[in-house]
Amino acid sequence: MNSLIGTYECKVDAKGRLMLPAALKKQLAPELQNGFVLKRAVFQECLELYPMQEWNVLMQKVNKLNRFKKKNNDFIRRFTAGVKIVEVDANGRLLIPKDLVAFASITKDIVMSSAVNIVEIWDKTKYEKAIDDAAVDFADLAEEVMGQDEEYDSIS
Repeated sequence: MNSLIGTYECKVDAKGRLMLPAALKKQLAPELQNGFVLKRAVFQECLELYPMQEWNVLMQKVNKLNRFKKKNNDFIRRFTAGVKIVEVDANGRLLIPKDLVAFASITKDIVMSSAVNIVEIWDKTKYEKAIDDAAVDFADLAEEVMGQDEEYDSIS
């Protein structure tokens, strides 16, 4: 799957349904028939929407963990807590289960933000705060994460 692109502001109805933005739906078109996995994010108070193919790749890595090691077993339990299979309906809507709405403190206004091969779903207020909080340290983070490229270091 190619990398997803874009950040989209959307609304969730009282039942927890959101209409996929047209541009995002177009990018996800090849994945629509296979469904998605929706789960709690590990590091943030948001949700992660995995196309089924991406979820299966991730689960292959998780399945290699030795479940007879307590920390691995604890990780698997927590990582998969609240995981749901979801589908986009004929009207282009996705239903967010109530427990995941509560986890991410989702109200009416949300942001769907691409994160390479998945989509993060945020309450709009929490998303804006996370972006604002991260802005201060982003230059240092960018240098640390992306500035240590061995490929470029070996050229100079």
